[in-house]
Amino acid sequence: MGTTTEPRTDELITVADFESAARGRLDRTIYDYFAGGAGDEITVRENEKAYARLGLVPRILRGSNQRGLDATLFGAPASWPVLVAPTAFHRLAHPDGEKATARAAAATGTAMIASMASTVAVEQVAAAAREAAVAAGTAEPDLWFQLYIQPDLDCTEALVKRAEAAGCRVLVVTVDSPVLGRRERDLRNDFRDLPAGMCCENLRNLLADEPGSVRQIVMSAELTWAHIEWLRQISTLPIVLKGVLHGEDARLALQHGVDGLIVSNHGGRQLDTVPATLDRLPEVVEAVGGYIPVLLDGGIRRGTDIVKALALGADAVAVGRPVLWGLAVGGEEGVTRVLDLLRAELDQALALCGCRDLADVGPELVCPLPRDRWPSG
Repeated sequence: MGTTTEPRTDELITVADFESAARGRLDRTIYDYFAGGAGDEITVRENEKAYARLGLVPRILRGSNQRGLDATLFGAPASWPVLVAPTAFHRLAHPDGEKATARAAAATGTAMIASMASTVAVEQVAAAAREAAVAAGTAEPDLWFQLYIQPDLDCTEALVKRAEAAGCRVLVVTVDSPVLGRRERDLRNDFRDLPAGMCCENLRNLLADEPGSVRQIVMSAELTWAHIEWLRQISTLPIVLKGVLHGEDARLALQHGVDGLIVSNHGGRQLDTVPATLDRLPEVVEAVGGYIPVLLDGGIRRGTDIVKALALGADAVAVGRPVLWGLAVGGEEGVTRVLDLLRAELDQALALCGCRDLADVGPELVCPLPRDRWPSG
């Protein structure tokens, strides 16, 4: 009787392949933690299905042998308009955790938003990124820091100063989490604590108790725009709000001097039945009127998804779960492969759409598909 072997990362040719392989490798509880969402997970599914409801309308005889993927994000050049989204607890997927993710991001010229809920301290994440960039001969890595403003503002300020000292150049403030979403897969699996020897490293020495609980970060329903104004007073870094879905909130962000927005529904992990981020993107883009960058996360699984988001006005997109699937399957090599696949798909999609660079991507490239062609389920 023959034996089966797990596929090599170079044998996996889509993000879906990586998720399938990761599901087979990860403990069920861990896979459910990464893959799951709030409630009935309607929003989790909608984030992906929204892209299938939108078609691409190519232009012809406008192409070039090479496509320009370069972008500029908050004054710094980016090799392509994709970032690694902040996701928690990478060591649950691979022993090297966020260090492996950072190395892959740096080697591929991809900006990374380091999670506050990292199982590797931000200083080590930054060091791993710099080492990989030097080894690959790429530009200085672009590292951002995701922040949950804590009720203890002294603790919050210490986190901000620590991120600044580590070389993070943008603060990404998660604003869609006044309380924790009800994630029923985690409840059924009784997933409460990280394994022994693993913790939220960015909170170590800031809390009286060992930060080993998956609920250690404090969600606060009392946060207001005044906290964003306070944050501006303690840091000169650009402030990006992650979790904006309403046009009026986008306009308020402008009034409060916010530097950028990420249209996000937390990957469907907070409030279920929230619309897909792609569906909310045009309203937010219109509300800010081009004054500040608008990014998007949620549901990106293909290069064509990236083109559709850019066509609807996103300046860049962030990918979360695909990175975790790559990490689970092959560590740094797996993350690199996922990012390379998405970059290749993006380049091909641009070529087939008749685009020479990102400036050629506009709303005329997309159209709604007939309802009978929408994905079911």
